[in-house]
Amino acid sequence: MKIPISYNIRNLIRRRTTTIMTALGIALTVAVLLSVSALVEGLRTSLSATGHPLHILVTRKGSSAELNSQMTQEQFQTIKVKPGIAQGASGEPLASLELVTVVILESPEVPSGINISLRGLTTTGFAMRDYARIAEGRMFQPGRRELVVGKGVAKRYPKARIGSKLDFGRGDWEVVGVMDAGRSAANSEIFCDLAQLASDQNRAEGLSSALIRATDRASMQALMNDLKDDRRLNVDAVSEKSYYEAQTVSALPIQFLGIFVAIIMAIGSSFAAMNTMYAAVARRSAEIGTLRVLGFSKMGILISFMIESLLLSLLGGVIGCLLVLPLNNFTTGIGSFITFSEFTFDFRITPGIMLTGIVFALVMGTLGGLFPASSAARKEILTALRQA
Repeated sequence: MKIPISYNIRNLIRRRTTTIMTALGIALTVAVLLSVSALVEGLRTSLSATGHPLHILVTRKGSSAELNSQMTQEQFQTIKVKPGIAQGASGEPLASLELVTVVILESPEVPSGINISLRGLTTTGFAMRDYARIAEGRMFQPGRRELVVGKGVAKRYPKARIGSKLDFGRGDWEVVGVMDAGRSAANSEIFCDLAQLASDQNRAEGLSSALIRATDRASMQALMNDLKDDRRLNVDAVSEKSYYEAQTVSALPIQFLGIFVAIIMAIGSSFAAMNTMYAAVARRSAEIGTLRVLGFSKMGILISFMIESLLLSLLGGVIGCLLVLPLNNFTTGIGSFITFSEFTFDFRITPGIMLTGIVFALVMGTLGGLFPASSAARKEILTALRQA
């Protein structure tokens, strides 16, 4: 005979305080795991959403990022006439020479300032990023000290909003626009005119990289091979998407630390659930004996107590999911060891992440309930009735 689940639910309700305290312990463990998972997922989504599938990023051979790459105007002129590069409406190659550096912005959380990527590019370079649009204000004008900031930067840094001025290089730069680049990494950057930035930084020839668009996927690999094999250029060429996706390594230390903390907390929560269930077994010896007298088998009692432990952990898992829901779309930033600047992105709590949290809670419930349930099932009828 099977013991009805309603029996387990009534027992959990009767022990409200113990049930709530144990469920909260499980919930906090689940919340830690989900918070870290949401952070990593947000960064991964942001980086994987960056770039056009036909874009190729060209940097100096051996450089790990655009920031420590160098490219001259002469190299760029050679690159943009390579066969396999798509052309714009005006017939010009879709190729953008760019300069990447960093500026320091102060924030309420970090008064000393954070490195933010500053990208000098032409109007062609902005047009090639068709996932970005001007959400507020206007586009910068060539030849002027004007800036367009990503929405993530504008949200996190009060000094980088429309009308504000940033002091770097040879003078003040005015923020004239905010761009919305979806979930891409461009939301973490500041765009300005290439010629003006190169002049201010005294880098007329020492620029950073080139972004080019292939005509189609079939010619993309051939174009990358051609660029890498050209000894005159001494450059590397990778797809823009691959370049950004490789930077998810920035989140690995946080992911490792978060999972480590969650595992430690999970061990504690499992012991808490185990203590709760052992206490329930001790208090309900008479009930266990009565159930055996009524004809319920040892296996039925084992399953019943396991179900009770799983219900308790399920409650904790649901509470844990509810605790982290306010983090969804919360904007944060993380420093990159590759670009030496901050990536701004949103926490992403997906159904898959929440399901992982529920499964994690059920595993804790299984570990915490197995031994107490076995203890309850092994009780002899007379022994259980005497302990009443």
